[in-house]
Amino acid sequence: MSLLHKALKRGGKFQNPVPTQVMSQGNMGSLFGAYLTNKNEVIPRHLPGPFHTDTSIYRIPPATGLRITWIGHSSLLIEIDGKRILTDPVWSKRASFSAFVGPRRFFAPPIALADLPSLDAVIISHDHYDHLDAPTIRWFAGQQVPFYCSLNVGRYLREFGIQENRITEMDWTDQVSLGEGFTLTALPARHFSGRGLFNRFTTLWSSFAIRSRAHNIYFGADSGMYAGFAEIGASYGPFDLTMLEIGASNPYWADIHMGPVHAAEAHLALRGTLMMPIHWGTFNLALHAWKEPIQTLLKTAAAKQIALFAPQPGEPATVSGKPYINPWWDR
Repeated sequence: MSLLHKALKRGGKFQNPVPTQVMSQGNMGSLFGAYLTNKNEVIPRHLPGPFHTDTSIYRIPPATGLRITWIGHSSLLIEIDGKRILTDPVWSKRASFSAFVGPRRFFAPPIALADLPSLDAVIISHDHYDHLDAPTIRWFAGQQVPFYCSLNVGRYLREFGIQENRITEMDWTDQVSLGEGFTLTALPARHFSGRGLFNRFTTLWSSFAIRSRAHNIYFGADSGMYAGFAEIGASYGPFDLTMLEIGASNPYWADIHMGPVHAAEAHLALRGTLMMPIHWGTFNLALHAWKEPIQTLLKTAAAKQIALFAPQPGEPATVSGKPYINPWWDR
């Protein structure tokens, strides 16, 4: 049975494409103990950065037609064959409901919101605070850029000031045209949603395929490993670049975050050429040391012969099809 279908609901709640546990059952006590006794360097002793983007580069189109600026975590400025797309923009100091508590950024965004080049689209994969940031969205309320989001996430965008006519909600396998041969397709992911304890699964979570006449790329957002990656690769790939989460993983929540080893396997299943690690190195969201995801990925990629694309935060890096690694985490 295919895993590429519209999202299903049961009791008013969206369902994952395969059975999924957000948290392993019966282990809250051991999880609390693990946090209390954790000795890993989850926050850098010496904070990285500051990073700064030379915005003058955006006046010159990328030589290959594809250039990525990693703002941090899952926030990416994608330049693809004349279009500019921003994913899951989070500019706040914390990924939280509050400016005073919650995971704090390791480094400031390398480019100010006001200094961003003109955009053609903003993608919101799901409603978690590290992907949907109210203050950032409110800044965009005064702009005209259209938003593309998973089902029911539009309610938050409207609450944060985005006009209804700028919002397109998408179900899994929905496809929209961005003009000039561009398509954006919302695809399944294995995750969950909710901005509180009592509204989980009421909005949808998605990954996205972005295709132009010359390029085809995949924004994985958040997902645990599952067989759907192979189906996506077969139906929508191959991909010039896969952008996949490697951080915030843990055996306690193994169904909803991949970590570097499974992310590498997902990249291969997606039939990707280059793999870009995202969702790491910006916030403390797990028990692992902050560098561990990229360190493990480097070893895994070498063993599996995966070509990596890992620019420094704020670096507008042209995608040429060849591996590129800027080891900023070791400076």
